[in-house]
Amino acid sequence: MESQQSNVQLRRALSLPLITFYGLGTILGAGIYVLVGEVVVTAGIFAPVAFLLAAVAAAFSAFSYAELAARHPLAGAEAVYVQEGFGRRGLSMFVGLLICFSGIVSSATLTRGFVGYLSVFFDVPENLVIIVLLLALGLLALWGILESAAAAAVATIIEVGGLVLIIVVCWDSFATLPHRWPELVPPWEGEAWWGIALGAFLAFYAFIGFEDMANVAEEVKDPERNMPRAIILALVGSSVLYMLIVIAAVSTLPIAALSDTDAPLALLYETATGSSPTIIAIIGLFAVINGALIQIIRSSRMLYAMSRAGWLPRQWARLNERTQTPIFATILIAVGVMVFAIWLPLVALAQLTSFSILVVFGLVNLSLIRIKKH
Repeated sequence: MESQQSNVQLRRALSLPLITFYGLGTILGAGIYVLVGEVVVTAGIFAPVAFLLAAVAAAFSAFSYAELAARHPLAGAEAVYVQEGFGRRGLSMFVGLLICFSGIVSSATLTRGFVGYLSVFFDVPENLVIIVLLLALGLLALWGILESAAAAAVATIIEVGGLVLIIVVCWDSFATLPHRWPELVPPWEGEAWWGIALGAFLAFYAFIGFEDMANVAEEVKDPERNMPRAIILALVGSSVLYMLIVIAAVSTLPIAALSDTDAPLALLYETATGSSPTIIAIIGLFAVINGALIQIIRSSRMLYAMSRAGWLPRQWARLNERTQTPIFATILIAVGVMVFAIWLPLVALAQLTSFSILVVFGLVNLSLIRIKKH
């Protein structure tokens, strides 16, 4: 049995469209459906500027990931990159565990976002919803990477459709932009920039996701060619959609209204159309489920890679012979997400994720510099 297990490898099944939708889905699900209201609370009418700054900050790391994923298309991406750049096992283990932690916390954030959108329909016990949802997502992640990525691609198409629908119903708000544009541009001096900076830090969470793609590079077809293309396509697509949505939000709704809702896009749709937000709430459910699923997959692949390298218990690297997915690693991550989702509120989870990822991005960028010097 042990010798058979050692021959089982991750399944290389993801094409360029699938890995692009995989990344786009986790980026979109991670941010705009959950956090746009919270960013507006911090940055006010200048929330579009906060999102723009966050997109620029994310782009630097996205380009680094695109190059590194092509050079080293392996599971456990960040730990591999830091090991190649610094050659220090302790630092690489720290980065790998930090990625697992951020994935757990990010998935917990999205799980709480799911509860917010579900409350549009039902008044349900929050903790019960969290437990049932994560059991289902854990089972889907165990089913197989192709099945999980296909489910993520379908959910991503639904997510994008929901955002396009919001843009369409708010189109009248865009017509007022030539007259309202000066309101959206902050003064060069003043306290506004402090709020914008804090908003950008929170909005940065909305761009987290392209690094998830690197952690499944070992399951991508022709990764040297497809990984860089997919990362850039996913980041550009999400940035354009984000800017349009946040401009629509601050142009259509009062700041106070956005700050008081757990389902901001549902409220935006209801205000713009005068109709029930049922369709947007349903799409929001798909968005946050998709993001949470991808975070679970990403973190389990990191645990798998570190265990395969002998840095963590070997049994965590065990793959199911039929599904070719890491069993113990996936279960551990799903349980961790459940604990954090029940324990911490949404904004604290998002801030914790952003801080962890910023630390990782800094180390990954330094690793690329060191690799290119050698």
